[in-house]
Amino acid sequence: MRRREFFGVVGGATAWPVTALAQQTLPVIGFVNTGSATGSAARAAGFRQGLLEGGAIEGQNVAIEYHWLEGHNDRLPSVMADLVRRNVAVIATPGSVVSSLAAKTATTTIPIVFGVPEDPVRLGLVNNLARPGGNATGVNSFSQEVTAKRLRLLHDLLPKAVRVAVILDPGNASSTKTTLQAIQGAAPTMGLQLQILNATNNAEIEAAFATLSRDRPDALFVAPDAYFNSRGVQFATLAARERIPATYSDRAVVATGGLMSYGADLSDMARQVGVYAARIIKGAKPGEMPVLQSTKFQIAINIQTARALGIEVPSGVISIADEVIE
Repeated sequence: MRRREFFGVVGGATAWPVTALAQQTLPVIGFVNTGSATGSAARAAGFRQGLLEGGAIEGQNVAIEYHWLEGHNDRLPSVMADLVRRNVAVIATPGSVVSSLAAKTATTTIPIVFGVPEDPVRLGLVNNLARPGGNATGVNSFSQEVTAKRLRLLHDLLPKAVRVAVILDPGNASSTKTTLQAIQGAAPTMGLQLQILNATNNAEIEAAFATLSRDRPDALFVAPDAYFNSRGVQFATLAARERIPATYSDRAVVATGGLMSYGADLSDMARQVGVYAARIIKGAKPGEMPVLQSTKFQIAINIQTARALGIEVPSGVISIADEVIE
């Protein structure tokens, strides 16, 4: 599909070529996601819901140009350069540090609304959480901050586990570093030994699971990563094939057959990004809009997957789960 085409994701969204949209003189939002349209459909729907809450309706008073990179982060500079050249109204980057940083590098004038899993001040996206300054604001979803707790929940689910494999995305350097620090700090307190694996694309995910098949760790910890979240079906399928209990940051993976997840509600995070994008379209200045913090966190457990793996989920874990999928 040509980069300059506007294309919908799910829910019957209509496709408009750039020329038609230009004739309508609708303000354009460049929505950039490092995952896939299918894997991030719930996030895109949340973003549109947020726009709607803010009075912006796709195809009526705003146009959205979706860019799905499917793990090809090397495309980010050219995508951002094109959006800047055409002077879009807003660049939205919900759920990805690398796309948010690429947007910040590309422009100091076009408003950016990000959704990132770690401190945006430390990342250099804003100067201050209360008054960001500059051209960027957005949402901190705290996925990195809950890493240690997710490892603890995995340990609670599998108290006899000792060896835990961790799959990281080195293409998402900042998040990978933060995840690694958190998990390496927490693992010794639980008596866990870590095996670190890297993957940046579909083939490398397959290769990582081939290593797991050979080494047979007791469990798998999938790092919080926008691309990994978009590959939820692939992860759940491979984990089932290798019969390895796995934990994820995104509840959507559990809905497709993953065992357990804990993290921010990423659809709600995208909704908050959409609300802010709509406000900016109406004239609000991003530098004066405080960075929001995700308030919805959820633990999800797939009981059917647990049974298939021969895992008896402790009652204490079930009691604190926000969603138990039968």
